[in-house]
Amino acid sequence: MKRIALIVSLLVAALSFAAVGAAGDGNGKNNKTSAKGGRISFDVVTQDHGCEFRVWANDRVHRTFTVKKNGNGSYTVRRTDKGVFTTVGGQSPSADPCPGVIRKGKHGQLVTPGITGKMHGYIAGTVTGGTFNPNGTCAAPCGNAAFLAGFFTAGSQFTCVNGYAGCRFSFEYTAQKSKKQGLRYHHWVDRGTNGVTEEFIGDIATS
Repeated sequence: MKRIALIVSLLVAALSFAAVGAAGDGNGKNNKTSAKGGRISFDVVTQDHGCEFRVWANDRVHRTFTVKKNGNGSYTVRRTDKGVFTTVGGQSPSADPCPGVIRKGKHGQLVTPGITGKMHGYIAGTVTGGTFNPNGTCAAPCGNAAFLAGFFTAGSQFTCVNGYAGCRFSFEYTAQKSKKQGLRYHHWVDRGTNGVTEEFIGDIATS
C-alpha cells in the first residue's frame, strides 16, 4: 500500500488492495450497528498486491469494519481481515523492482502458483465530513472506498482512501515452509504505521 500514483488504489483495497471478488452478503452479517457506529462483517474473496501493485495471490478472508463516532463528529474506522491466501504464480510480493517501499529482511523474486498460507491484518483511519448510515450496503468485495460509499453520506472523506496521512495498516502473511511447498521465504509483512511510509518485511517466495 506505496508510491504517490498508487497510494489511493492500494489503500482502497488493502491493502495491499484494489480488488475483485465477492462478498457473502452486501449488507454484512452478524451486524451490530447504530448511528454512533458498530461492527459489520463480510466474507470476501479478493486479490492481493505487492511491489508495483502486482497481483501475487488471491485471498479468502473474513472482513470486519468497526465504526466509532468521536466527540468532534468524526468517526474512527478500523478494518480487520483474517483468512487464507493462495499464490497465483509469477513475481513474489517483495520482488524487484519495488520503488517507493522500504524493504527489510531478505526477499526473493518468484513464487510458484498454488502456495497456500494464512493472513491477518488491519487498516485504520478517520472519516470526516459526513454521517454513518447503519443500514447501508457495500459493493463486493467491500474495500475501503466501497465501505465509505455504502455506509457514509455523500462528501465523507476517509484518510485510508486519500493516502497515508492519518492511516495505519499492517498485514501479515505466513506459509508453511514445508518440502511440498518448496518455499525459500515464507513470511511477509506489509505495513504502514507512521502515516508516511510503507514497509515490506520478508517475502513469500520459492526462489
